[in-house]
Amino acid sequence: MTLAEGHVNSRCCTFAVLLLLSGSALAADTPLPAMSPVGLWLITLGIVFLIAEAALPNYGVIGLGGIIMFVIGALILGNAELPVPMIIGLGLLSALLLSALIVRAMKTRPRHAVSGDAGLVGSVTAVTTVQAENVHNGWVQLQGEHWQVRSATPLHTGQSVRVVGRRGLLLKVAATDAVRHGE
Repeated sequence: MTLAEGHVNSRCCTFAVLLLLSGSALAADTPLPAMSPVGLWLITLGIVFLIAEAALPNYGVIGLGGIIMFVIGALILGNAELPVPMIIGLGLLSALLLSALIVRAMKTRPRHAVSGDAGLVGSVTAVTTVQAENVHNGWVQLQGEHWQVRSATPLHTGQSVRVVGRRGLLLKVAATDAVRHGE
């Protein structure tokens, strides 16, 4: 069993235990004093959704639903002598924590491609070697790799070029001054 499978199994077990505990409390022969089963289920599902929000990468959608269910369930249980301002305060605190989690998650998202064609095209590098028999072909060092290049204009060693395209292992380049002028 891999680590990922074990993590998924632990989440499923946690969810099953929460359902078992809440289901057994609702199925008891003696009713809980002044408690509504709907309120208990909403609170339980709200907690489950908040746990799922922490475990799944969905940027707050499930967590927001969990907060709403938790607050509505607590308001339904308002007959159980719980102060309404405390319930609303807990809901606002949960919303604040969820928004902090969303902001943190958005900061960890990658901003731009750093590999593949998107990372190569537009890169500027210097020509390291020019083929003697064809001055339109040469070699460059880019992103830790040695690439063969081809240009529409003659190349010379040390010339600064910009990658404008790629075909397989061959990069199409243009002189940086020519690229600025519209080549």
